[in-house]
Amino acid sequence: MSAGYWIPVLHSHLPFVKHPEYEYFLEEQWLFEAIDECYIPLLRNLKKLVDEGVDFRLTTSVTPPLAEMLKDKLLMQKYGRHLDKMIELGNKEIERTKSTYGEEQNLAHFYKERYVWIKEFFTGFLGGNVLEGYKYFAELGKLEIITCGATHGFLPILSLNEKAVEAQISIAVESHKENFGVYPNGIWLPECAYFDGLDKVLAKYGIKFFFGDSHTLICANPTAQNSVFSPIYTPENVAVFSRDPQSSKKVWSSKEGYPGDFNYRDFYRDIGYDLPFEYIKDYISPDGTPVFTGFKYRKVTGDTDNKEFYNPQIAHDKTKEHAQNFEYERTEQLRTLQPQMDRLPMLVSPYDAELFGHWWFEGTDFLYHLFKEIDTNKNFTVATPMEYLKENPTNQVTIPTPSSWGDEGYYAVWLNKENDWIYRHLHFMADSMEELAKRYSDEQDPIRVRILNQMLRELLLGQSSDWAFLITTETAIEYSERRTKEHVHNFMELSKMINDVDLHFLEWLEQKNSIFQNIDYRIFA
Repeated sequence: MSAGYWIPVLHSHLPFVKHPEYEYFLEEQWLFEAIDECYIPLLRNLKKLVDEGVDFRLTTSVTPPLAEMLKDKLLMQKYGRHLDKMIELGNKEIERTKSTYGEEQNLAHFYKERYVWIKEFFTGFLGGNVLEGYKYFAELGKLEIITCGATHGFLPILSLNEKAVEAQISIAVESHKENFGVYPNGIWLPECAYFDGLDKVLAKYGIKFFFGDSHTLICANPTAQNSVFSPIYTPENVAVFSRDPQSSKKVWSSKEGYPGDFNYRDFYRDIGYDLPFEYIKDYISPDGTPVFTGFKYRKVTGDTDNKEFYNPQIAHDKTKEHAQNFEYERTEQLRTLQPQMDRLPMLVSPYDAELFGHWWFEGTDFLYHLFKEIDTNKNFTVATPMEYLKENPTNQVTIPTPSSWGDEGYYAVWLNKENDWIYRHLHFMADSMEELAKRYSDEQDPIRVRILNQMLRELLLGQSSDWAFLITTETAIEYSERRTKEHVHNFMELSKMINDVDLHFLEWLEQKNSIFQNIDYRIFA
């Protein structure tokens, strides 16, 4: 008999970054690294599971900005050239390491071969479109793809203008339909950030469930009777699934979780930093800034700067061991919970998708072995949220508490003295957009319609929660501030063009900030 349900959830997101004015742009590498290390290795392992007849279920968001980049022809052309460059570097490394230690030579071959199969999978099974991989597993019933905010806007702070929130949700829903052929059942709220009344907007656009952090339900009013171990319904009949801290920590914590194992690959030791500039200059930023190349030859080793050589086979074997441990611990956890509940308990384990493969290089192999272990033992049931709700349609109705999954659980990461300057501009832009959308709700002039649509794109891109987050964490501060100011500037310049168009400037923005080709500014009306 099943001990209960396990619902694994991956949040796949990157901010929209596109710079056609440069052949190489540092922040575009965020996307290429994620495809190399996370998305393609994950999809390849899911394909292996299907080919081996292993049953599994996985829920993943593919946020609209990420989907827009993954289908952008220019970015995918750049990605193809990136893969060729990495294969070239692999060959160069094989030549360089001929006279060095055997471990380094083996690793050079390992990475070269890895980039070769990544390219083969990308051009072959995926047909050059990563989204096709997600659609393939969704159509098999193995994967539930959910949406997010249109540009990952932090909805509680944007809610001063109701239309700003509604635009983030409605555009996301339509974008999902365009990309995956169906409307989404669920949503990953940007930063898992909830505020009172948001469920009304979600219900209006057909969203049936969302995810929250633990305190979303623990501090609900009234408190959730089953804590985080079953979902609740909001007054608008939207289901809320809440994170199980115990299962989450085993994976995301580098100190107490699996990724800190000494045999796993060290994230920070990369030849982009370790090798002489003259040798590596063609594979790092053209301005000479060192960057991660993906060629990392050292393992975690321990709390030391003297890192030993990485051994992929030993690390791979460790993922089997950790998968067995995770399956055993979830079984015991569910069996312990059973007597305390009026139904089979449920564990929700949500993670950033980029943890698997990027931060934790072996993470996608861990998932592969974990699904095999669960399918073999059948101690508990792996489900998607919709499968769970179909089997358990009756759930407590309560009001979730305002919350996020950021540090301290509320909104401080996205609103503090370092980034609070952002919001007066975003609120002004949203109010202006609403006023213009109403004024020109029946506009027939195609140029003016294009201007208003581009204004909405600039507003949405400026609303991305990533910029405030990166300012708070002091990573990519300069780029984040520049992006915010750029979208504010573009919005204001476009507003001046409603009666005096600069067609060259409009066309440039339509090419550069090309997100959501079918957008309609009238959503703000």
